[in-house]
Amino acid sequence: MLTIGTIVLGVNDIAAATDFWHEALGYVPREQGDETWVTLAPASGPGAQLSLMRSETPVQEHPRIHLDLYADDQSAEVERLVALGAQRVDWDLYPEDPDFIVLADPDGNRFCVIDKSPR
Repeated sequence: MLTIGTIVLGVNDIAAATDFWHEALGYVPREQGDETWVTLAPASGPGAQLSLMRSETPVQEHPRIHLDLYADDQSAEVERLVALGAQRVDWDLYPEDPDFIVLADPDGNRFCVIDKSPR
């Protein structure tokens, strides 16, 4: 049997990406990384791990894989993430009445903030 152990994001600056994702998710380094990689895990309890690996490949405008972050208060979380250094993405593939907002982390990796509030 296989399970997903870690999601890996390519980034330009490991320290800056670690700071952003720590503040965004509350994740902490699972073990000591270096200037080429680090693995972040939930501060307590189970959850997916996020590894940050130095990469020099360009960011994809329409990535084939991305993170979906669930939010009880989407608007507040988007504003908090933007204050941490995320950028709003002018996404050309929004459906009518989307339940998600596309952002990019400081390295340009796209991710979605999904509205999980009761509708």
